[in-house]
Amino acid sequence: MAKSKTEEPIEKQLWKAADKLRKNIDAAEYKHIVLGLIFLKYISDAFEELHSQLLAGEGDFAGADPEDKDEYKAENVFFVPEIARWTYLQDSAKLPTIGKIVDDAMDAIEKDNPSLKNVLPKVFARGNLDPTNLGGLIDLIGNIALGDAKARSADLLGHVFEYFLGEFALAEGKKGGQFYTPRSVVEMLVEMLQPYKGRVFDPCCGSGGMFVQSEKFVEGHQGKVNDISIYGQESNQTTWRLAKMNLAIRGIDSSQVKWNNEGSFLNDSHKDLKADFVIANPPFNDSDWSGDLLRQDGRWKYGTPPSGNANYAWIQHFLYHLSPKGTAGFVLAKGSLTSKTSGEGDIRKELIEAGLVDCIVNLPAKLFLNTQIPACLWFLSRDKTNGGFRDRKDEILFIDARNEGHLINRRTLELSEEDIQKVAETYHNWRSVVGGYEDVKGFCNSASVDRVRELDYVLTPGRYVGLPEEEDDFDFNERFTSLKAEFEKQLKEEERLNTLILENLNKVKLV
Repeated sequence: MAKSKTEEPIEKQLWKAADKLRKNIDAAEYKHIVLGLIFLKYISDAFEELHSQLLAGEGDFAGADPEDKDEYKAENVFFVPEIARWTYLQDSAKLPTIGKIVDDAMDAIEKDNPSLKNVLPKVFARGNLDPTNLGGLIDLIGNIALGDAKARSADLLGHVFEYFLGEFALAEGKKGGQFYTPRSVVEMLVEMLQPYKGRVFDPCCGSGGMFVQSEKFVEGHQGKVNDISIYGQESNQTTWRLAKMNLAIRGIDSSQVKWNNEGSFLNDSHKDLKADFVIANPPFNDSDWSGDLLRQDGRWKYGTPPSGNANYAWIQHFLYHLSPKGTAGFVLAKGSLTSKTSGEGDIRKELIEAGLVDCIVNLPAKLFLNTQIPACLWFLSRDKTNGGFRDRKDEILFIDARNEGHLINRRTLELSEEDIQKVAETYHNWRSVVGGYEDVKGFCNSASVDRVRELDYVLTPGRYVGLPEEEDDFDFNERFTSLKAEFEKQLKEEERLNTLILENLNKVKLV
């Protein structure tokens, strides 16, 4: 299908169309309807593709039974029973009972695919969802792969699913931040850590964005996706369902992404895991983490975290799960860099003296949907003497990225690809054996641990990078003349306006 030069990307067109059908349903509820249908379309497309090959019965598929579930299991494709296939749903889209038909389809898929048990939404027969609008939505999503080869439809549906997750997070505002980490923040974490190979762990994984981005990174660098394996945990069951669908639509094995409502501190689902990479965005300054029940926990090697704030509990939970050469990158509230309350300063000192802190990045404001609290990125390394990089055990890299990024709306800022590469390359050059790193005033500084001791273990990048250099071509005379001319112009304008006001006042006749 030819596209005009002004045509919007397909995901934006779809979003506008889907949003139009939302009517009076909350974004938080509508999210499960739309994303559930996209997921259904994806697994139905994948099923139909293999079903056609089995029907043809050529080559390796000679003599195969297209209705045998094991044939699909062997190819890592979900079996889709007849009443859940997209063609059946689309044919039924105009029926007043379409809501129940979709709910039944979801039930049937879960029954035939145990790995999807309790994952799929069954919300389509609710009274507030008009059958006509639901039918319109099915038609809309049914047309996503039109004009594209089926092989491309999975990529496209995965892309649309991810785009819609972000748009729903924006629409939900503060609540959206509970299941979604802004794409540019995830990209920066992954670009800096470079998870080419090994076990990737996120113990507060939300909708699984860190895993999807890690896989994209491996693919983008000609690596093998099977070289990474993912492990996750999420305490919110609704969010965990989104993660399972988000990963399945990308063909990522999510068997080790676990849910329990007690959470990672009280009920660690991966007690024995030692990961090569930890990538995470835990809740900021969480005061409700059951810290009082865990005062003697073995994970607090560097000090018992305060029961009123989970920041330093998360840090030590990440370290507990790192392999001997593992690295961790995660988001925390900026207060974690300076706090000295309830022993947090002592724990930070222990982490620094143990040579674990590798890099700190100060992030710009307005990046996060759910909070205006200033945030930063921490990078920890278990082995700064080697780990495939330069020995940097007595140094910490500080990057002040507060001036990066651009506004995408009045309240939300995003980092561009160039911003992400600038920060990531600075980190890579700094730890590289080959070198190529230089301090840049106002942006980055490689500080000695002695310097950090002098500043009482405060890790705010602004304390180390200093102020930016003045522009070389700054001309005081030129700037002064320009400002003086502007001021004189404004004085004249003020005089003109004052005269005009007086004239108008004189026209007023009092009775």
